Amino acid sequence: MFMSPDGPLRHPPQLGRRLRSVFEALLAAHGPQHWWPAETSFEVMLGAILTQNTAWTNVEKALTRVGARVQLTPEALVGLPRLQLAELLRPVGYFNVKAERVQRFCAELLAAGGEAALTREDTPALRRRLLAMHGIGPETCDDMLLYAFERPVFVVDAYTRRLFDRLGVLDGGAGYEAIRALFEQVLGPDTTLFNEYHALIVRHAKEICRSRRPNCAACVLSADCPASHR
Repeated sequence: MFMSPDGPLRHPPQLGRRLRSVFEALLAAHGPQHWWPAETSFEVMLGAILTQNTAWTNVEKALTRVGARVQLTPEALVGLPRLQLAELLRPVGYFNVKAERVQRFCAELLAAGGEAALTREDTPALRRRLLAMHGIGPETCDDMLLYAFERPVFVVDAYTRRLFDRLGVLDGGAGYEAIRALFEQVLGPDTTLFNEYHALIVRHAKEICRSRRPNCAACVLSADCPASHR
């Protein structure tokens, strides 16, 4: 695999078959994941902000606490005193910072016309708009695009990098946008596939392809994984 931190990645023609075979193996091993685990698209967006540097179980606790106090709508969250919101978000850690991010995001969302207005934008324009919002980086933005707005955007996170570094598809030198573009180009625009693929990567990386002590003996990908042979 040849790559640069900023430019497009060149890939061998068989990479598409490799990526699809990885997906099929993960799906057979773990089954459908039914992501994102939220009730509404706005809750997906909130979760994408709150899950930064914390586990999803903590996000669920925080959303339950907030939902018991006010409706989970941008209008209600903007109107909540910042200190009260921060206290409700305590389970997610960095709760003061995240309270500010949530309220600023809600304010910018409302200023843009709300979800309905954003839904009418094409994917490149919507991605630019979300990335321009306070506290929204590429991974958080793409979580929102894929799971809240159902756009064919491939989410690249630490789990994606770890798994495909070990499989020899990546070598750690590429930037976020180059990796995202590679997967989207090779797999083609498929929202359903991207949704399930990302969820399966997260599941597999958490349970099997762990950062420390990976369980290669239980990995369905080990036969074609250079890292497991080492």
